[in-house]
Amino acid sequence: MNALTHTLTATLQQARKARRLSQLELSLRVGVSQRHVSFVESGRARPSRDLLLAWLQELDAPLAVRNAAMLQAGYAPAYSAAPIGDPSLAQAHEALVQLLAAHDPMPALVLDAQWNLLQMNRGGRWLAATLLPWTADLPPGQPVNMLDLLAHPEGFTRSMRNLAEVGPALLAHLRDDASVLPELAPRVEAFAVRLRQQLGANALHSGWPRPMAPVLTTHFDSPVGELAFFSMFTTFGTPQDITLASLRVEHLFAADARTRAVLQAQVA
Repeated sequence: MNALTHTLTATLQQARKARRLSQLELSLRVGVSQRHVSFVESGRARPSRDLLLAWLQELDAPLAVRNAAMLQAGYAPAYSAAPIGDPSLAQAHEALVQLLAAHDPMPALVLDAQWNLLQMNRGGRWLAATLLPWTADLPPGQPVNMLDLLAHPEGFTRSMRNLAEVGPALLAHLRDDASVLPELAPRVEAFAVRLRQQLGANALHSGWPRPMAPVLTTHFDSPVGELAFFSMFTTFGTPQDITLASLRVEHLFAADARTRAVLQAQVA
């Protein structure tokens, strides 16, 4: 088995296991025998281009993973990967600008698949300056990664009042992300180390308190008093470009009247 085929087999096995599907379940979805799925995953058979595309579609693999698998199998990439400033993405960029502005004064952030911070609205900039004032001293243009800010000793977790509730739940969510995008794993595990330092190792293995509210709310200590937020994510529907598929907007909403009043007064 050559290295290229071995890489394809690893990609396909990882993508299937990330979706917690058996070979039998996958074979029923793509319309081939379980034997053929086994042969492809072991490198004994080479899938056709159409089968590979259908295979990855059923696994809901990220577009970047699909392109990688196509290249590993010797086929041309199936999806474009235009840079965020490319003219072909101008319409999508304008939609993001409008979405961020419409959410003011509540914070909103544009993130990519690696949790790099790409854009913020005024509310997001105010919240960053309030909770992480030291970030103002970062060199202009230096990339900021939200996972790094979670793991940083002076990052978000330092001001979270209910870290014991939010931290383990967030870690579980991030580990799910890392099962699909393994390159996230080092940063996610750095966050896990930070949680162990603050909460103790047992707190990550004994389960976390289940919130009574239908959404998990994060409470922060800040110079202007306690702030409480819950969040939602917006993504592009049916994106056909890797860059667009990787983008998501995190919208923070005030969880109480006091937080709402502070944001309305401060973000002017």
